[in-house]
Amino acid sequence: MSIVDIINKKRLGNELSYEELDYAFNSYYHEEIPDYQMSSLLMAICLKGMNDKEILDLTEIFINSGDKLDLSMIDGITVDKHSTGGVGDKTTLIVASIAASLGVKVPKMSGRGLGHTGGTIDKLESIPGFRVNLSEEEFINQLNTVGAAVISQTANLAPMDKKIYALRDVTGTVESIPLIAVSIMSKKIASGADKIVLDVKVGNGALLKNDKEAKEAERIMKMIGDHYNKQVEIMITYMDIPLGIAIGNSLEILEVIRILKNEENNYLVALSKALASKMVEIALGVDEIKSKKMVEESLNSGKAYEKFKEIIKAQGGDLDGIKVSTNTQEIYSNQSGKVVSMDAYSFGKLSLDLGGGRITKEDKIDNTVGIILNKKVGDEVEKGDLLCTLYLKEGASKIDTDVESFYKIK
Repeated sequence: MSIVDIINKKRLGNELSYEELDYAFNSYYHEEIPDYQMSSLLMAICLKGMNDKEILDLTEIFINSGDKLDLSMIDGITVDKHSTGGVGDKTTLIVASIAASLGVKVPKMSGRGLGHTGGTIDKLESIPGFRVNLSEEEFINQLNTVGAAVISQTANLAPMDKKIYALRDVTGTVESIPLIAVSIMSKKIASGADKIVLDVKVGNGALLKNDKEAKEAERIMKMIGDHYNKQVEIMITYMDIPLGIAIGNSLEILEVIRILKNEENNYLVALSKALASKMVEIALGVDEIKSKKMVEESLNSGKAYEKFKEIIKAQGGDLDGIKVSTNTQEIYSNQSGKVVSMDAYSFGKLSLDLGGGRITKEDKIDNTVGIILNKKVGDEVEKGDLLCTLYLKEGASKIDTDVESFYKIK
């Protein structure tokens, strides 16, 4: 079998057999073919797509590349939550804390940043001492005692995806719906949770750009869930503006703390409540009205914040040690009006350029950089008002990017 023949076959838009997919992806995983050939195949898949059979076959190949987690020792219903990613998306940390505080078991394996979107694991690593790698025994013990654990994808759980994920990030092959679905669902199935809640992001700041793409991703992931007899609940949410007011790992953790202390009230808070309510509803068997009431009580009483602190402490983190850059640059408005839209993609790309993300697989993220959005959609703006604050690398020069143009003010 020839990898060049397989690349050409997909380039021409033809269906690849299980054997061809297995040969290509396992050859790359075992380092028998180079990055550039797998990149060519991934690009062909991006351009020509995959049919349902190919998607199910590739999902199985990813799952079979490693172990499957057995969560039968968990006392209670396990619900995994996943987002397809977006700018400023820190919902996992909010939602896991709320749901776990209400008795839902939340086994969460998260990824690193992908393109201009941030990764939950990168955010958690901005907390000094936080351990993103737990043994299976530690993971299960924490789920039984604390109720939630958020860890990096383990070396032996769908490890092929981890390697492909890193390559996609730096080869312009991120925005492929079949590859997004296979990546997410292979990890979710291998992770062993009883039920899965998916937050499918769509819009300018997301991997999926329009409703048509989001609906196709929803269809594919439900199809994969049905194939493996897993209940999959999907919420399609919009990402034309950044989620919350913070972009950047340390800044986003500080925002999570404020939200769980019930000090913020915005779209991110509403979204997090909706996702947590869905998890509570399907895990505990209560109706929508009851689940929403339980979520509100968890936030209002401080239970959600206490659970967040418990999760962080259990994994060795020190919330008092979080650092942000002291080198800031303020961006002011040169006009008056109302913010009618924001370019989420440009803000995400700016955070990446500041050092808050990866351009190559080997790049080291600076957790202290990022952006605080002082004005959001709907806000009134006077000329000279502060629009946003940039947190630059320590010692770095001010940037000359036209950040004000990321805002549309009328």
